[in-house]
Amino acid sequence: MGSKLSITLLAIAALTTAAQAQDKATDIIARGEYLARAGDCTACHTAPEGHLFAGGRAMPTPFGTLYTSNITPDPDTGIGKWSANDFYKTMHSGRFPDGGLIYPAMPFASYTKVTRADSDAIFAYLRSIAPVNQKNKPHELRFPYDNRQLILGWRTLYFREGEFKPDPSKSAEWNRGAYLVEGLGHCGMCHSPINALGGTAQSDAFKGGLIPMQNWYAPSLTSNREAGLGDWSIKDITDLLQTGVSMRGVVYGPMAEVVHNSLQYLSDEDTKAMAVYLKGIAEPSPPPPASSTLPTSESSLLISLGKTVYDKSCASCHGMQGEGKPPHWPPLANNQSIEMQSAVNPIRMVLNGGYPPGTKGNPMPYGMPPFAGLLSDNEVAAVVSYIRTAWGNRGTPVSAREANELRSAPLN
Repeated sequence: MGSKLSITLLAIAALTTAAQAQDKATDIIARGEYLARAGDCTACHTAPEGHLFAGGRAMPTPFGTLYTSNITPDPDTGIGKWSANDFYKTMHSGRFPDGGLIYPAMPFASYTKVTRADSDAIFAYLRSIAPVNQKNKPHELRFPYDNRQLILGWRTLYFREGEFKPDPSKSAEWNRGAYLVEGLGHCGMCHSPINALGGTAQSDAFKGGLIPMQNWYAPSLTSNREAGLGDWSIKDITDLLQTGVSMRGVVYGPMAEVVHNSLQYLSDEDTKAMAVYLKGIAEPSPPPPASSTLPTSESSLLISLGKTVYDKSCASCHGMQGEGKPPHWPPLANNQSIEMQSAVNPIRMVLNGGYPPGTKGNPMPYGMPPFAGLLSDNEVAAVVSYIRTAWGNRGTPVSAREANELRSAPLN
């Protein structure tokens, strides 16, 4: 009787242990899925109309076109033969399991900050999805950029390997935000200026820059520059990150895709942590005021015409005084994204229109129609010049040539 009871108890213990192990594995996979969303892996590793994470998405760069890789668990074309160590090595050091160098379009300079535990969770999630047998497409880079050994020079200049180290002088919330923004979120990839070598000096991090080949301007995130968030409330920032709209502004273009694929899925706590960190990024000194190269007489004529165009085509949504109807129709008065040194974004919005992303917090977004077919280059320049200088805005006029150059910009 005693032996039978012992065997029964052992069997129950074994089942309990197995169930606990299964629960733990399930928890790790769920956490990995959350982290993969935070890293926006979908955006690059899923081609339009393609299978999730099967790669093949073209990434045009000034050096040629790169194609993203298959990260499904297919053993022949994906990461099915990789170990957790292999995956961490790729994330942390920017090298394939065989030691080969990875082009820095993969944001390993940011992902190196990801912890080993988070890397393992993402790997566990990727191993849990359906494998897709799809060979990676070879890159199409111009000489000499097709020589991977050149990446060694880039790494020497711009890559510093190492996990995120919390700042003990800051709060746990600030450090969590810094980890997400600087690491998985890799926000600096777009919101930092990129030089001719495709790199960013650490001193220029988050100072804003034109996204190569896409012709969208990712504004500075520092608190005292351009679209800096220094005078935004934490709620305004979290609303924008989670829903794509806020009382201060609306996201369009590439940032709309980031919110749709990634940021809307983050927890309230993580979103607030990112907001706290973003609000605190500062530059030692603000940049000088913007200046215009247009003659004063030409600027005056453009602004006069721009008011006529604005009153006819824009005021019904954005208000006679640019006050807007937030959160769906953003204010244009005192709107930092309108006043920035670069006028690329307002010109493109007038030409191409745009929609903020459909999100859980804003499932029925209001869009702006395109005016490229209705307005001439001169009229586009005029209305953009008007909104950049009216109602106390401190932007500068733009020329018809600038408007014309952006008519052929890619729409995605």
